[in-house]
Amino acid sequence: MPQSQTTETATRAIRLREASRAKGGSGSGARAARFIAGRIAGLVATLFAASLVVFFSRFVVPGDPARFLLRGRSPSPEAIAEVTKQYGLDKPPVEQYLNWVGGVLHGDFGRSLQYRDAVSNVLLDRLPVTLQLVALSAIFITVLGLAAGILASLRRGRFTDRAILISSTALGAIPSFVIAILLIAIFAVQLGWFPSFGSGDPGVDRFGHLVLPALALGLAFVALIARVTRSSMNEQFVREHVEVATSRGLTKPSVVLRHVLRNAISPILLVSGVLVAGLLVSSSIVEQTFGLSGIGSLLVQSVDRLDFPVVQAIVMIVVIAFVTVNTIVDLLQPLIDPRIAAGTETR
Repeated sequence: MPQSQTTETATRAIRLREASRAKGGSGSGARAARFIAGRIAGLVATLFAASLVVFFSRFVVPGDPARFLLRGRSPSPEAIAEVTKQYGLDKPPVEQYLNWVGGVLHGDFGRSLQYRDAVSNVLLDRLPVTLQLVALSAIFITVLGLAAGILASLRRGRFTDRAILISSTALGAIPSFVIAILLIAIFAVQLGWFPSFGSGDPGVDRFGHLVLPALALGLAFVALIARVTRSSMNEQFVREHVEVATSRGLTKPSVVLRHVLRNAISPILLVSGVLVAGLLVSSSIVEQTFGLSGIGSLLVQSVDRLDFPVVQAIVMIVVIAFVTVNTIVDLLQPLIDPRIAAGTETR
């Protein structure tokens, strides 16, 4: 074959390979875009459905907000009608919902029936304590849960593994308020290491007041993260790529970090995202037990006193946080394992 024809054939082959790569890259980008768009559309649809449930559930709960505002009196029909009109309770439910959603989109959750103040102001006074509690608890869950799970997996079948399994099962079965009482009795009453009541002043004092509540809130979740980590790592240890890496003489820390933990992190991340978002829901019991002035204790008080705007705002914030965190976790997973976005994940 002449040299010119050989060169032309080679050039044509290179162009075909480049076109194939470009097409594959374009297809991969389109799949990733569809994946992200689907998750965002799911986020919007979930929030819309949640807003409907949160708002219209007020109409099935017994109790009249107008009579609550006039409690301690013998209200006349005229007084009830005036209060009803003042708070927009005389409008059709659909119009009330549209007004409420429009306000929420602008950060306006209405006025509290109990505090006679904007709901956003009431929440801003309480929200920092809850966010700090959840953040500290999330740190405990991540560090302790991963450490216990990794240790159990590395010592699988031995005494350490069995001890961690038994301990995690026991912790997962104990309610958070029971754990709170035990922590108070041991570390606050007997040892005197930490305070047992109140939120403390911002700074180091606040941290000291939140250690026991954060542990009480997170220990049951630590047990679950430990079990998920152990199970996911044990599954990776028997995979072919791990056996090949071990046979090539790689050190055990390198095999664990690069081939086991890296591939096992996806289910751990997914469960962690769900649990951390769920901490906002679980915080109410712990806040009540330790006397913390957060949104969890505010929710309990508002339900008891029929303060519907505050209840709706807190529930909606919890739903937004829960759905957003889980969507972020879903979007992060393809960065860890691109097969998820491509729809080719295999076991």
